[in-house]
Amino acid sequence: MEQYEPDRLSPAQVAAIRRSFRNGRAALTRRSLLRASAGGALTVGGLGTLSACGIPAAGQSQGGVSAQDHSAEEKTVAFSNWTEYMDVDDSGKHHPTLEQFTKRTGIKVKYTEDINDNNEFFGKIKPQLAAGQDTGRDLIVLTDWLAARLIRLGWVQKLDPAHLPHAYANLSAQFRSPDWDPGRAYSYVWQGISTVIAYNKKALDGVEVKSVSDLLDNPRLKGRVGFLSEMRDSVGMTLLDMGKDPADFTADDYDAAIARLQKAVDKGQIRRFTGNDYTSDLTSGDFAACVAWAGDVVQLKADSPDIDFLIPDSGYMTSTDNLLIPNKARHKTNAERLIDFYYEPEPAAELAAYINYVCPVDGVKPELEKIDKDAANNPLIIPDKAMAAKSHAFRSLSSKEETEFEAKFAKLTGA
Repeated sequence: MEQYEPDRLSPAQVAAIRRSFRNGRAALTRRSLLRASAGGALTVGGLGTLSACGIPAAGQSQGGVSAQDHSAEEKTVAFSNWTEYMDVDDSGKHHPTLEQFTKRTGIKVKYTEDINDNNEFFGKIKPQLAAGQDTGRDLIVLTDWLAARLIRLGWVQKLDPAHLPHAYANLSAQFRSPDWDPGRAYSYVWQGISTVIAYNKKALDGVEVKSVSDLLDNPRLKGRVGFLSEMRDSVGMTLLDMGKDPADFTADDYDAAIARLQKAVDKGQIRRFTGNDYTSDLTSGDFAACVAWAGDVVQLKADSPDIDFLIPDSGYMTSTDNLLIPNKARHKTNAERLIDFYYEPEPAAELAAYINYVCPVDGVKPELEKIDKDAANNPLIIPDKAMAAKSHAFRSLSSKEETEFEAKFAKLTGA
């Protein structure tokens, strides 16, 4: 694959890379980069019942070791993020929303795109956090399974509700209470990621697809179906199709879902399990339909009239990337002010228009319409109430469950 430097790309260059999907080359989207690199353990979610806004639920880890907060005298905040996960201007050199934040508050943002892989980044910050030392970062973005681990270890700080009025007011209901951080005491969503069914209308050639059952059982799709190599996405979608709740399932339920997928593998229904490379299979027609990540589908639809998506009646899987403040961060208040800034509708809309993943901010649609009407009306970016009601997340796993479940899935996929 052609190498490039994501932090130096202009929006036009990014669009050109995304258009390369048409030619069968798998461009590195933000979600593709994360999923392709994060290994076996991904997306521990669990969007439980809505808790009182801003009131941490009982039973949380005490967590969080603060340092002396230097926010007042040091007008700065160090923010570590993933590549291609922030809005940029046409020159590719400036981040408009970060500059707006600095202009308003006087707080300069040291923005670094130094997260390329969840496990790799965890290995980078683990020694300092385990030793009770400052990581040099005030704000980090981690996928929910790793966010859950840091909260469990007590390595991130509890957020101060007084500094987060917009966040507490505007966080979308579907993201308010994951089982690993009830009430969002330690984290806030940066972006949401939806797992849906994508299809190539030309390749389907009149075959109707409405559900995961259609993918697994319709003989006219034999050998032209794809599932994801991420356990929580593929098994989660299968559990939903079986009438089971991914947020509350048993080991027997899990085994039944694996057996159902195994049957489809054995009869040649599933062509293969993929990472981000499903995009080239879908655009070429090798996959008539597949389980896919919505952020990729938004980009694919923009480049090909044959590509579309559907939300099964049984529902779809949702996971999140999350903002957290690590222990001993020197500028906690400044970091909280930056989190809160991105929960104001205007900057949230600017970010959503560039990223194209699920915006977690209520009230953003009118602002997004001023920038991009298509994005504002895209349920993959701004879920309507009906779509949000169909979202589900995979429950947290114990260490034993994670080892056992991943081993069974690896056997299924041949990994």
